[in-house]
Amino acid sequence: MNRLNVSLKYGTFMVLLLWTLFPIYWMLVIATQKSSDLFAKVSIFPQSITLEHIFRIFTEDNYIQPMFNSFVITISSMLIVLALGLTSAYVLGRRTFRSHFRIFKNSLMIWILLVRVLPPITFALPLYIMMNDAGLLNTKIPIIIAHVLMNIPLVIWFMMAFFYGVPGEIEESARIDGASEFMIFYKVMLPLVLPGIAAVTILSFMASWNEYLYSVIFIQSPDSFTIPLKLATLNSEQELTEWGKVAGGGLVSVLPVLLTAIFLQKHLISGLTAGAVKE
Repeated sequence: MNRLNVSLKYGTFMVLLLWTLFPIYWMLVIATQKSSDLFAKVSIFPQSITLEHIFRIFTEDNYIQPMFNSFVITISSMLIVLALGLTSAYVLGRRTFRSHFRIFKNSLMIWILLVRVLPPITFALPLYIMMNDAGLLNTKIPIIIAHVLMNIPLVIWFMMAFFYGVPGEIEESARIDGASEFMIFYKVMLPLVLPGIAAVTILSFMASWNEYLYSVIFIQSPDSFTIPLKLATLNSEQELTEWGKVAGGGLVSVLPVLLTAIFLQKHLISGLTAGAVKE
């Protein structure tokens, strides 16, 4: 019975792993095959190896500019989200509010959650009107604001549980040692919740990097295109059969997210194994 359970567990794991990784593998196969082989025969294994499609998206379609735009928008929004989200989560998760402020706190947390639960298109029209009146359309600022609005509820709700789980004795010990409120937050709390910070950083980076809706609404100039918008134009009516270029662009767009996850996973593991007991 134990062997059967182990076999079922590993079998289920292998099926889920194959289901998850096969689209990436298939994209890699299409991106590295010659165009003639793509139309000649459908095969799971590549019939030829070439990097012409990847080179073409940089030489013919100026793929560097969308990547730069996506990096600026993603990093900017992620830093703002972490700065606002971590401080808000610390206050909401660690501080005890007086009775007449508890209703305000509960209402605020519900509104924060609603921002995350409601469809993103709900905020598109109000943001468009405000950005149009401010003359900021076709710039990166509306998209950064939209990404902050989209990701900050995730950071607050996710990190509140981490801050709440830190033993109160550690905070009290730091306060007795003369640490200020900011020093407790920066020097004591943040290192202890590093696994949560790594997780929300990965999730925020992925959400901003792959976001398409607000980009297509606020961006009108090709010079301001982000990666999702550029990939959509690669699959236009004029280039309907350019499967190699589309797959090559998708493969390149996956690399930053993959590298970010690999880099932050080290911090995630180290944070999980680090001790939180003061000697």
